[in-house]
Amino acid sequence: MESQRLMGAGETRSMRIALFSGNYNYTLDGANKSLNRLVDHLQSSRGAKVRVYSPTSQTPAFAPVGDLVSVPSVKVPFRSDYRVALGLPAHIRRDIEAFAPDLIHLSAPDFLGSAALKFGRRLNVPVVASLHTLFDSYLDYYGLGFMRPLARRQLWKFYGECDYVMPPTEAIAEELRTEAPSTRVRTWARRVDPALFHPGRRDSSWRLKQGFDPDRPVIVFLGRIVMEKGLEAFADTIAQLKAAGHAPQVLVIGDGPARAWFETRMPEAVFTGFLSGETLASALASGDIFFNPSTTETFGNVNLEAMACGLAMVCADAPNTRALLRDGKDALLCAHDQRTSYADALAALLVDTRERRRLAAEALDRSAAYRWTNILDEVFEVYAEALDRHAARTPTWRAPSLARSRRGGYVEPQPNGLPVL
Repeated sequence: MESQRLMGAGETRSMRIALFSGNYNYTLDGANKSLNRLVDHLQSSRGAKVRVYSPTSQTPAFAPVGDLVSVPSVKVPFRSDYRVALGLPAHIRRDIEAFAPDLIHLSAPDFLGSAALKFGRRLNVPVVASLHTLFDSYLDYYGLGFMRPLARRQLWKFYGECDYVMPPTEAIAEELRTEAPSTRVRTWARRVDPALFHPGRRDSSWRLKQGFDPDRPVIVFLGRIVMEKGLEAFADTIAQLKAAGHAPQVLVIGDGPARAWFETRMPEAVFTGFLSGETLASALASGDIFFNPSTTETFGNVNLEAMACGLAMVCADAPNTRALLRDGKDALLCAHDQRTSYADALAALLVDTRERRRLAAEALDRSAAYRWTNILDEVFEVYAEALDRHAARTPTWRAPSLARSRRGGYVEPQPNGLPVL
């Protein structure tokens, strides 16, 4: 089988994967953390060669894993923290041909992803996509909600043209099977690192330094501070709690273009800015209640990290949270269109220590089912299935000839300090 030729016994060379990302490392989010972890696993555990094509920044949020090629891009209007590549210029196409990928992996249905999909067809290699965000859900937060039906149709069209699509939950997988029946769907869930995120990271002295009363619970927000993360619902809920006579202690972990707006709405909250690694895990574990009113995630890595740290969970009742949490069992899931539901849930946990601890313990126990041990190999298995199916469908197919296609040479990757193009 073709996949066995590229791995395992009798292999002739390593599998070569071209990965296309709209944001591989210039800002930090759950999607690019998952992709970097995947690339590390593919290279270190599976011996694959991965070349990543993405917009870049002169001030990336973190060093990338693997060879990263900077694709020309422009800033997104009204969101200067994000960049968008407008396609595949000739020198990038030559670099892809020189790399001679066996398979193309797309992580975003943007201009870059669409161009890479077409180029993959030209190279006659299988194309796999991972679904990280339902971008149409962002439109409501920028006054463009009327465009959602059109945007959603475009999403299904994009994914329907791929050979395989890997959504993070079974709910999205079922929708894909209905809306894009020509593609093969394999669920790729996300996981959490229990060595990093766990209740033992709680730091009472750190809480005191932030000015928190040790005898009162702390409500935590974690994520990019952008409107589509439910900032308005979060701030409104805190205001409702204050109006009801509570004095909520709020910890905001993260940064983003809407931070000034968020700080104005919650002047008493503690804003840590961007945190990572053990510092992030310690700050998160030092809270008590995790409040996430966002409805735009496809999975919600931050929910899983908070669960692993032993926080009581209050979240929007959305498909991604229902796939991970169970209302009344290990979380309180609230109707997003009934804003008082968030305040009612939080108010109950602020005064009921026993229930808060019960929910936290149940969430921690639930998180134990989500470990990275095997989940990354599942992606590799999808690659292998795609290669074998492609080879069976086109018996004359073979991986692009390295000697033939390398004429023209590489774009030299620069892992740190990549130029802005």
